[in-house]
Amino acid sequence: MTSPPPIRVLIADDQEMVRTGFRFFLDAQPDVTVVAEAADGEEAVALARRLRPDVCLLDIRMPRLDGLAATRLLAGPDVADPLRVVVVTTFDLDEYVYGALRGGACGFLLKDSGPTLLVEAVRAAVNGDSLVSPSVTVRLLRHLTAPERKAPAELPPALTDRELDVVRLVALGRTNAEIAAELYVSLSTVKTHLSSAQLKLGARNRVEIAAWSWQHGQLRPEPGT
Repeated sequence: MTSPPPIRVLIADDQEMVRTGFRFFLDAQPDVTVVAEAADGEEAVALARRLRPDVCLLDIRMPRLDGLAATRLLAGPDVADPLRVVVVTTFDLDEYVYGALRGGACGFLLKDSGPTLLVEAVRAAVNGDSLVSPSVTVRLLRHLTAPERKAPAELPPALTDRELDVVRLVALGRTNAEIAAELYVSLSTVKTHLSSAQLKLGARNRVEIAAWSWQHGQLRPEPGT
């Protein structure tokens, strides 16, 4: 049985030391390979469109074109064939998180999260999951959707109880494996419920599913968030 091809990653950051560090950690993984590096947003967009990597890791503060604008060009709502973008930044600012996720990013990671989470974020993106640094997950969703939050009574009638369970756990930042363990179901069952819920809600990704859950009052911030 042949092994699947490695996950192809593009790294965009204006600091060469950061790019070198990311490449070192990612290339050390048996299932990941770095195919390109970019020092600014314009170069990142051009390389990403030409090479079509599986995952683009974008810094926010870059010359010529910042990471948020680059994210919108590569993964935004108007992009016909969006790429998977994970924003990796030093700055834990709500407006950055909001801009990244609204722009189509499927993950948001702080640079001090460590190499393990960096690799997990890349794998999560490829698997259709989203990984957001734990320190901002629930807080960002609360701020992202608070002005639009609606009453639970507005639930789409077609969403089943089990699909709703899965949606709520997605909103809390759980991975598919964690949801399966918590609900005592198989991983394939979680994926089936998630796909069905995503279709019914008209959501493009897990982030939009999570945002819908907050908007419709399906859960409240946990204590201390």
